[in-house]
Amino acid sequence: MSDDVWILGINMTKFGKHPDLDTVDLAAAAARDAIADAGVSMGDMGILAAGNLMGAGLGIGQALQKQIGQTGIPVYNVSNACATGATALRTAIMAIKAGECDFGLAVGVEKLAGAGLLAGGSRGDTKSEWTPKGRYGAVAPVDGRIGTDTMPGVFAQIGMEYGHKYGGTSFELFARISEKNHAHSTLNPLAAYSKRMTLDEIMNDMMIAYPNTRPMCSANCDGAAAAVVVSGTKLKTLSQEQQRRAVKVAASILTTDPWQESCQILPDVNTLTRNAATQAYEAAGIGPEDLDLVELHDCFATAELVHYDNLMLCEPGGAVDFFESGATWRDGSMPVNVSGGLESKGHPIAATGIANVWEVCHHLRGEAGDRQIENAKVGLAHVIGLGSACGVHILERAA
Repeated sequence: MSDDVWILGINMTKFGKHPDLDTVDLAAAAARDAIADAGVSMGDMGILAAGNLMGAGLGIGQALQKQIGQTGIPVYNVSNACATGATALRTAIMAIKAGECDFGLAVGVEKLAGAGLLAGGSRGDTKSEWTPKGRYGAVAPVDGRIGTDTMPGVFAQIGMEYGHKYGGTSFELFARISEKNHAHSTLNPLAAYSKRMTLDEIMNDMMIAYPNTRPMCSANCDGAAAAVVVSGTKLKTLSQEQQRRAVKVAASILTTDPWQESCQILPDVNTLTRNAATQAYEAAGIGPEDLDLVELHDCFATAELVHYDNLMLCEPGGAVDFFESGATWRDGSMPVNVSGGLESKGHPIAATGIANVWEVCHHLRGEAGDRQIENAKVGLAHVIGLGSACGVHILERAA
């Protein structure tokens, strides 16, 4: 079994609208560039893990091979909500850790431009009585009864719940989180949107689900990201330049909801994220205070706030004070979403998990350009998908 795993090459396409490229074209572009970034070839790969959510049954991995090289290696087609890309990356990492191969390729891709609200449910009837039936027995559909199945509605509830429990939140506070991320995006040439927005512009835009207006929501778009991973043993045989740019995977964690009564009805994005973070810090042998930057899953501004707490970047209940301290800005003590986050960089679902890792890797390599976090050594990438699944990767700069 391999003692450690390193990211040797990584790439993401520009996120946005790509009407002339299909899903396979986007995946191939990211994969070829990640392989080139690693300084290896498709012939070196021992496993391909390909993530795609919206076309999950189409065998994206096999279709991708026809464009980048059919070498007969095992292909894993991955679909795991918004954690799809992180799950594909973890699949390749696990294959290397198991000693099955020295190199692995993970890809995440999605065509989502113009998709509108995701997972929109419907009550479907107007009856005053409901008869238990189906897999969940006595659990009724919740859409239109006690909440909503739409992503904006779910995460609006999550943010409001945090404020109700701990206090200090407001419409303006959540909008200021979005203001930060849109400001960060102006330094990211691959972001779907790189426009700075004023607080007034954000607060007065279209309301989607209070307290999230349109600029406070993740941007549906097209995009792909890919990573080449390598065993520590094999890395030692490669060039000094490849070793210098390699980024160590100090922790790769995937969790789901533990059973609790409440999560049988509404998703609990808090418990599984805190569990994943706890396991990741333990595996990496560090604490949250050792992080130099964080890319977390800000599918909505409300989500970013609660994940400060879930990732233990602050004390329990202290997310508002943590944000108010200025820590999460690019020049703060704990920069969060320097890429612009999902609200600006965009959220092509299956690509996001690897794209968040891409951002962290570029800072650890010293290759993040104008948005570079000086002397960054350790970073954390986080994604969460309702259903639920949470992926956390802790990454370390090469010695």
